Amino acid sequence: MTNSAPAFLWRLAPSIYGPSILFSLGEYAILPLVAVIAVGMGASIALAGVIASAAVVGQVLGNLPASWVVARAGERTAMLLASAVALLGCVGLVFAPNPALLGVAVLVIGFAGAAFGLARHSFMTSRVPVHFRARALSLLGGTNRLGRFAGPFLAAALISATGNPEAPVWAFVACLALTAALVGWAPDPERIVTQSAAQPTERPGSPDAATAAATAPPSVPAPAPRASVIGAVRDGGAALLRIGGASAILSGMRSIRDVLLPLWGVSIGLDATQVALVVGISGTVDFALFYTSGQVMDRYGRLWASLPAMLVMAAGFLVLAGTHDLPSAGAWLLAVAIIVGLGNGLSSGINMTLGADLAPPDQPAPFLAAWRTLTDFGGAVAPLAVSGLAVVSLPFASVAAGVLALAGAAGFGRWIPRYLPHVGRARSRPDN
Repeated sequence: MTNSAPAFLWRLAPSIYGPSILFSLGEYAILPLVAVIAVGMGASIALAGVIASAAVVGQVLGNLPASWVVARAGERTAMLLASAVALLGCVGLVFAPNPALLGVAVLVIGFAGAAFGLARHSFMTSRVPVHFRARALSLLGGTNRLGRFAGPFLAAALISATGNPEAPVWAFVACLALTAALVGWAPDPERIVTQSAAQPTERPGSPDAATAAATAPPSVPAPAPRASVIGAVRDGGAALLRIGGASAILSGMRSIRDVLLPLWGVSIGLDATQVALVVGISGTVDFALFYTSGQVMDRYGRLWASLPAMLVMAAGFLVLAGTHDLPSAGAWLLAVAIIVGLGNGLSSGINMTLGADLAPPDQPAPFLAAWRTLTDFGGAVAPLAVSGLAVVSLPFASVAAGVLALAGAAGFGRWIPRYLPHVGRARSRPDN
């Protein structure tokens, strides 16, 4: 396998990262507009919120069926099918005659996003070398952050230029067409990996090669991973529930940030522009650090990124709880938003990397489907719980978010050393 992580990842960019950027950019260009479209159809504010959340529900529901497609048809075919299904969802967004069918269209788009994400995750798990797996998956997480960051700006620019609120939907259609073209006609990533694997990392007669051959452990056949999701859960159940539970909390903290910070801004009297600025600054800090997380995980181990990320977010929300009635509440909110963005940036790619570390390399899709379902469920449920607490008291909701983050940190601190004690601890590699 090639020793150069940047060169290897650069060769994968047209086939893996390019389609991921396009899909994410188009998806996040339309998701902020779903509630607006629903209200325009006559839906109430509450119903519009439910319709907008259908994308998350579709993502949770889509992971398990997506594993069946990925395991039988392969990652590349699964991404093409996901693009086609998302295209059907876009047609539904434009032509839905009522809010109910609009919700179905949004659900379908979330479903397609789950299949697309699982296919990318499965490919990287089984084919990227473990000593720079975290960097590869952090870059994959960065593509999602790029879409989340730039998609709303793309939507705003298109609506401003055309005056048509449906213009971002057609932009998503264009992104899907380009995505399918890249997946279908870009260099086959599996062939790239095969060619890289054929390049020896050591000269046959070198001392390092001789030492490696002499000290290699005897080959012991490993039990074949089970092809079903239920079988994968049975094989890796303890690690899945323990590390996966902490990862679900991390996913929840990311969603809580998106809900709690805007609510806090409105509560202390900020206008829409100021709230958007605070959230945008937090997202910028988050996006700027996505590759740093992968470097830390590959060099020092998974715990050195996951634990600080959770502790930083916990500190941010706990501090925020005491600032609501201060004269400088707006400045405190901005400071906490930056802190939480820092913690979230340090966590880029962690959930995908931990899932890849625990998944069987020969057949990762069933395990990853269960893993992603668990983490997506955390991302869907946590903000709902915090929103319910916010009805009683926003500071109380912020304290609850901080305590939840501490629980996630405790989970990572307890279970990563047990199940992944040495993964990602690089010594002196040429690409580091």
